[in-house]
Amino acid sequence: MVNKSFPVKKRLLRVLLFLAIISGTSGCKKDTPTQRDLSPAEALIKRVIPKYASDFIAETKASKGEEDWFEIQSKNDKIVLRGNNDGSVASALYYYLKNYCHCQVTWNGTNLNLPAKLPKVEGTIHKDTPYEYRYYLNYCTFNYSMSWWNWARWEKEIDWMALHGINMPLAITGEAYVWDEVYRSYGFTDEDLNPFFSGPAYFSWFWMGNLDGWDGPLPMSWKESHHDLQKKILQRERELGMKPVLPAFTGHVPASFKKHFPHAKLKRTNWGNGFGDTYILNANDPLFAEIGKEFLEAQQKIYGTNHLYSADTFNENEPPSDKPQYLSELSSKVFEGMKEADPDAVWVMQGWLFYSHRQFWKAPQIKALLEAVPNNKMIILDLAAEIEPVWKRTHAFYGKQWIWNMLHNFGGNISMFGRIENVATHPAEALNDTTSGQMKGIGLTMEGIEQNPVLYELMMDNTWRNTPIDLQYWLKSYIRNRYGETNAELENAWNILVKTVYNGKVIRDGAESIIVARPTFAGYRRWARTKLNYAPEDLLPAWDLFVKQIPECKNSDGFRYDLVDVTRQVLANFALPVQQQMALAYRHNDKQSFRKYSIQFLDLIDDMDRLLATRKDFLLGPWLADARSCGQTPEEKALYEKNARDLITLWGDDNSPLHEYSNRQWSGLLSDFYKPRWIQFIDSVTKNWGHFDQKKFDDDIKQWEWNWVQSHKDFPTEAQGNATQVVKELYKKYRAQIIPLTKIQPKIDYNY
Repeated sequence: MVNKSFPVKKRLLRVLLFLAIISGTSGCKKDTPTQRDLSPAEALIKRVIPKYASDFIAETKASKGEEDWFEIQSKNDKIVLRGNNDGSVASALYYYLKNYCHCQVTWNGTNLNLPAKLPKVEGTIHKDTPYEYRYYLNYCTFNYSMSWWNWARWEKEIDWMALHGINMPLAITGEAYVWDEVYRSYGFTDEDLNPFFSGPAYFSWFWMGNLDGWDGPLPMSWKESHHDLQKKILQRERELGMKPVLPAFTGHVPASFKKHFPHAKLKRTNWGNGFGDTYILNANDPLFAEIGKEFLEAQQKIYGTNHLYSADTFNENEPPSDKPQYLSELSSKVFEGMKEADPDAVWVMQGWLFYSHRQFWKAPQIKALLEAVPNNKMIILDLAAEIEPVWKRTHAFYGKQWIWNMLHNFGGNISMFGRIENVATHPAEALNDTTSGQMKGIGLTMEGIEQNPVLYELMMDNTWRNTPIDLQYWLKSYIRNRYGETNAELENAWNILVKTVYNGKVIRDGAESIIVARPTFAGYRRWARTKLNYAPEDLLPAWDLFVKQIPECKNSDGFRYDLVDVTRQVLANFALPVQQQMALAYRHNDKQSFRKYSIQFLDLIDDMDRLLATRKDFLLGPWLADARSCGQTPEEKALYEKNARDLITLWGDDNSPLHEYSNRQWSGLLSDFYKPRWIQFIDSVTKNWGHFDQKKFDDDIKQWEWNWVQSHKDFPTEAQGNATQVVKELYKKYRAQIIPLTKIQPKIDYNY
């Protein structure tokens, strides 16, 4: 018999020897801050401002009430940051950095140029928040922006969340692992599950029951790696005082479900965007409660719980019946399934269906769905309150707790856009409205992030106040924090941006450039909507002022981003008058003018690509490289790159009605996808002059687009060129051209 105990004994002796050495030297030194473990807040401070971490003291002090609070004071030569948890301490840090050091941390430009000697705080700054919940993320964000994130990127985002006061983030990163485990416990095999799980760029719509299996099959390596990633995410979020929202069962099951449960009551449904049918298990079927319980128990065992569960039973799908009794019973069954597994469960539901399908969700239907659940056991996300506050037409969701959210972004598009005045004033107005019922929080529910940082800084500045924000005063501080200084011209430039790109009137979401549209003579496409909230020439004075400020602000990262973004927006707008002159020339049988403006149009795309190449924020390369880096084999890398290419172009297959929905004005995408499409359009028009067939062109270009989605090519992952120099060149080239051509642009009949 082999003696297996010998190696164990040997290791044990080594451990004992090590402990003896430690104990023999432990009395030589006192326990110093560098020897002990850092608190979560201290660790965050060290990550954000490592050179100044020793100048801060972080203290947490438990409080009896539910309100979060923080305090800031000077003590000797240190800045004391105190709060009821580590997340509140992080907010105290950001408050100090903004208001005393004039710094800023955003996705698109960061200013952490602290003074050598930190400013002292007179007395004690004390802040309470009137909002119990500060919600973050939309299912869609996990794909339009986060599909390929690793722990380093997540760690950075969680720090951003804590600094900005977020305490209630949606957390769905590792859910495929849980569902895989649950279904395999029922005997499901790879054959059953491969057509079910979508590719990683489509999880959002998979979890919402809109599609099955698209761009899969999902490798087991993904499920396992993202199980590990989710555990890290949740641990860090909880350490920083956050209560993550995990998903619950909504009835969406594999098509193979009938094979294992032949008597199950399933409803076949279809999202209506070119994808196959999906299957919903009837809430009245006993299996609904059973599987819902199995899922939550498995999830709790793997990831723990904070008792907040997201469930959206009919996201952009209509229920089979509009009878209030049916909807009430369905809602009751969903909640009972949660409560069976977790008696403390609170249902968190997106209110998007009441907006997107308002023709179905009238007062009786909404009331029936909501009133079946106790008021203190349900939280409604008024998902797009800055666009249309649903709470105002539902009696504040009939007594339920609810959260005022800014949606702002659709599809991860990067156009400059937003309802800035609504964001500054409406949260506090709702809070103080006697009819707002149980308004418990504010939040961010954008479909994509890493764009328009001003809207997100403004929205989260509502956190520690209960009165509306004075936008003019706030902008002065924002500019100084972002650029390191402010002056009358910068403030005037931003006032112009408020009145133009950020006025938020007329259209629902940001206008797109005609460049990203599938080529056409029309002035727009379904998901390349070019109608603006302002006259495009009204944006030009802001561009003038930004260019004028280059000598003063060129060293500011935030300024360089804004300079490129404003220039991009001006040129993106200018593309439409040029394209419409192409259309006009064709209608007038003017081949010479058509050629002239076609050349100008393609040249404009090249110039935009060169401009955007100067900022990593606007590169295609990182998106594709990050996707490939998630793969462990050549096959996985190819699958993930296809996912990444598809989502931002066709969205689905070659017949997808969602093409361009998630379009991006990115360097690399402009030169390798949009420009070649327009070249083919121009060539086709030229060859078929007088007989150009738009439908035939659309049918033909689909295959080229689909081939691009399935291709492989490396693109730069680092910025190239000097942003300020390129902007000055383009300003000199285009500034005088824009107004004359814009004034003669034919009127477009926008039919949307």
